[in-house]
Amino acid sequence: MRMATLSFYSSTSTLPWPFPNHPQRVPHLAFFQPSPTPLSLTLTLTSPPKRIMPTPSSRHPHVTRTTALIEPDGGALVELVAPPSDREALRQEASTLPSISLQQIDIEWVHVLSEGWASPLKGFMRENEYLQCLHFNCFKMEDGSVVNMSLPIVLSITDQDKDSIGANESVALLGPSGGPVAILRRIEIYPHNKEERIARTWGCTALGLPYVEEAITPAGNWLIGGDLQVIEPIKYNDGLDHYRLSPHQLRDEFDKREADAVFAFQLRNPVHNGHALLMNDTRRRLLEMGYKNPILLLHPLGGFVKADDVPLDVRMEQHKKVLEDGVLDPETTIVGIFPSPMHYAGPTEVQWHAKARINAGANFYIVGRDPAGMGHPTEKRDLYNPDHGKKVLSMAPGLEKLNILPFKVAAYDTVAKKMAFFDPSRSQDFLFISGTKMRNFAKTGENPPDGFMCPGGWKVLVDYYTSLQSEETVAKTTVGA
Repeated sequence: MRMATLSFYSSTSTLPWPFPNHPQRVPHLAFFQPSPTPLSLTLTLTSPPKRIMPTPSSRHPHVTRTTALIEPDGGALVELVAPPSDREALRQEASTLPSISLQQIDIEWVHVLSEGWASPLKGFMRENEYLQCLHFNCFKMEDGSVVNMSLPIVLSITDQDKDSIGANESVALLGPSGGPVAILRRIEIYPHNKEERIARTWGCTALGLPYVEEAITPAGNWLIGGDLQVIEPIKYNDGLDHYRLSPHQLRDEFDKREADAVFAFQLRNPVHNGHALLMNDTRRRLLEMGYKNPILLLHPLGGFVKADDVPLDVRMEQHKKVLEDGVLDPETTIVGIFPSPMHYAGPTEVQWHAKARINAGANFYIVGRDPAGMGHPTEKRDLYNPDHGKKVLSMAPGLEKLNILPFKVAAYDTVAKKMAFFDPSRSQDFLFISGTKMRNFAKTGENPPDGFMCPGGWKVLVDYYTSLQSEETVAKTTVGA
């Protein structure tokens, strides 16, 4: 047993807590800064317990495997893809049912649900589930336990769709090509109050919220929920499907590598050396805590993103170069794509990002400044307080078993000529390079300071923006002609 004293800043200890059965947690190795008074906390660190347990597979209920990973929400991973032997019969059944045509974002949510990222949710939300999500950010299970669920996973339909469904209890869900993707059973249809949904999810109803404009404003006046049965695995055939590892596949890979801790890092931007410093430092800290083989899940978001974000294929190529250049260790890193669409809903959405990684087996989650945030769509300010995401995660009901690892701020050290953790005592020596500034460097062909990003990764970005400018030039010339 080792004794350690940790000083940290916290303003959360006096907050009222409305969930008596789920007491507040002290954030694991927290580095909060809003309070001017440092608190000293003595932690007793022991070697992590060996939590080896047999876990049933929902695909093969009679088969158990030995794992050191935490359980998924609800105790068992939900997997909704039909076995190959049932698929032709399901296609035939779908052809006899009323149908709903899915948009691309709907397909992404079918993907999320089908693989169990939203476990224990078994389909698009019915009204009771929707209300719990919207008002409490969590579900209360039959046994009284609470699981986190902060984003509505819903399917909208039009008045015409509702009329065509009539009294039917099942509907077929059709993909963009017109073929059946899934069947939704034991359905429930209820009103889609868009203003309430937007206000409660974003805390804002200003025009210009990307997900709202893409998926909610043009949506129908009704929501339809039910149990989902997906006919076959969702594939995009974009050359990236091998990165789209399901929670089941990730858990198998973690077990194969004999991971005794999994720490997840989500991003929607290219990886620079400051990100890598944070991830490598996190692994060092876990080793010091007594874990023997912590594995990093580098898990970029792969669903809908706003137009000015770097496209997924470019980000994945850049991440590949980061591993090839040795900035991250391929032996202790797994790169996958998280298929969820992006809401940019700040503290509300970051709970969803963390909860989904529990289902993939992660027991540590790295959270940074302004997670899932964006600039206000109509005013020159951040939409959310940049510190609120990590504070909310440390208190969120249903996330008690997940250890939250807040960012330590990294910036470019002009003396050491590399990315380093920010030292306030010599703040004049540090250069902060935002994502916007990084993209502007790449667009203009200007190189960032040496040590900001690995050369191979930087070349991927420069090549992308060069090709983009060439396309814009051709388009303008064509319009002019």
